[in-house]
Amino acid sequence: MIFKVCVLLSLFTISLYAQSSLRIENTNFTLSQGSYVPTQQKRYLYNYNRLRLYYDWDKGDYFMHTSGDIVNYFGKKFIDSNSFSYLRQLHADTPIKMQSHFHHYGKGDINTKLYRLYGGYQDDNNRLVAGLQNITMGVGHIWTPSNLFNPQNSYALEPDETFGVMALSYTRYIGTQSQIYGVLSQRKDKSRKYAAGYKTTLNMIDIALNTIHSNDTNMFAYAIEGDLGDTGIDVRSEGAYIKSRIAMSSGREEEKKFFQGLVGADYAFEHGLNLTIETLYSSETFGYDDLLANFNKELFANLAMAHWHLGTTLSYDFTIYLSGSLLYIESLHSEDSRFISPSLRYILNDNNTFSIGAMLYGGSQKSEFGMQKNSYYLKYVLSY
Repeated sequence: MIFKVCVLLSLFTISLYAQSSLRIENTNFTLSQGSYVPTQQKRYLYNYNRLRLYYDWDKGDYFMHTSGDIVNYFGKKFIDSNSFSYLRQLHADTPIKMQSHFHHYGKGDINTKLYRLYGGYQDDNNRLVAGLQNITMGVGHIWTPSNLFNPQNSYALEPDETFGVMALSYTRYIGTQSQIYGVLSQRKDKSRKYAAGYKTTLNMIDIALNTIHSNDTNMFAYAIEGDLGDTGIDVRSEGAYIKSRIAMSSGREEEKKFFQGLVGADYAFEHGLNLTIETLYSSETFGYDDLLANFNKELFANLAMAHWHLGTTLSYDFTIYLSGSLLYIESLHSEDSRFISPSLRYILNDNNTFSIGAMLYGGSQKSEFGMQKNSYYLKYVLSY
């Protein structure tokens, strides 16, 4: 039913005369990547290319957005690897498939994917959106433990690239400082996931309370964000109380109850250096085999391997064209390990951007990050 409403709303918006815009973006990675399988010492050199088409439409209070991809992997050894088999199994948790089968040719594989498709209505007091969309919850910059719809994955090559959710979302604005909102989404197994929340501003501090319910999970969460006086420091906290059935490495499901939360702060220095610090705590921890058993489940991003993680990001603009960033995450487990992701970006002009970066892992072979292999990449983005 939700999908039918989404389609009807999209068709309705298209039928009206309105302003529209079309944009094309091509993102290309050349990667040297280690195997995802900890016991394999193999390394693959391959090319990943994503051609994305954006189409936006609006007329008065009505709007629509569509974006879709043509995705190509090129490199025979990688295509034939267990690592690529893992990638092929990742799908959006939606009632219909949003991507085609991979089509093999020579040394490559290609497929198509619908990234976003939603339409809606917005005025001064209401916002209604239906379709394949992104649901935003939480205030974390490195982790978002209270978001069971589109959690950020800071360990990924592209942390902001998340699967869409087939949903109907509504926000009611109460005055200028408060809002209530709700989400009704449909999952791959045709079951439904519900969310409701309230957000307000008190003395320049944003406070949100959320609840999420699905067949597998119940979550109650909070998010707080504000300025620390006149210091220029932005502080935030986010937490979630979770009760969920989780697939274990033993092959059976167990009900787990745990808390996961973070505290963080941001500060922008005078000469262009931006600093973010976050600490993530989880009262329950999980092993590597447990993560494998839940890699395509809604709670995957919340399955922490250590009680404490400490993360920091640094970004700096050397010139108007050249900037750099660094993400550092330390897993404070019985055997400490770390994830480091530096990158350097050069903007040639409005249409061409080049980046070079790495994803580095340190620690013993039995630690969270030590079992993974380093990756290096060259990225080129062409937009027009």
